Amino acid sequence: MTSIVLVHPEIPGNTGAVGRTCVALDMELVLIHPLGFVITDTRLKRSGLDYWQHIRLAEFASWEAFLAERAPREDQLFLFEEYAPRSFYEPVYPDDAYLVFGKETKGLPQPIVEAHHDRMVCLPMRSDKVRSLNLANTVAAAAYQAIRPSS
Repeated sequence: MTSIVLVHPEIPGNTGAVGRTCVALDMELVLIHPLGFVITDTRLKRSGLDYWQHIRLAEFASWEAFLAERAPREDQLFLFEEYAPRSFYEPVYPDDAYLVFGKETKGLPQPIVEAHHDRMVCLPMRSDKVRSLNLANTVAAAAYQAIRPSS
């Protein structure tokens, strides 16, 4: 099963919308603490609408705790950053991929980027007037690309 991993998300509405996408695509939502909100925040549940109870949710105290428990293979990890050298269209995503996204204001922590720099991908932008997309929009685009049947 493909998993969406949010590292230190800050905005409850984005996380709620990502959770709704996870339910729609039968994906797991993994949250890496610290979070910028409490999991009981009404804004989180409002964005996830009535779907929050259907989310397969896993929480970890830190990135290190996630790595220790899940022990993902390197080929399972796809880190999304606006400055990544390759497009998210290039990889072939395994069925058990982890699509990893950083917090809305700063992206992924530098130590994570440095440890997995060869696993970074970006959503290509056609305009130089936009630096990045909203987290929930980026996750949705990435999730659909990851489950796209190969031709």
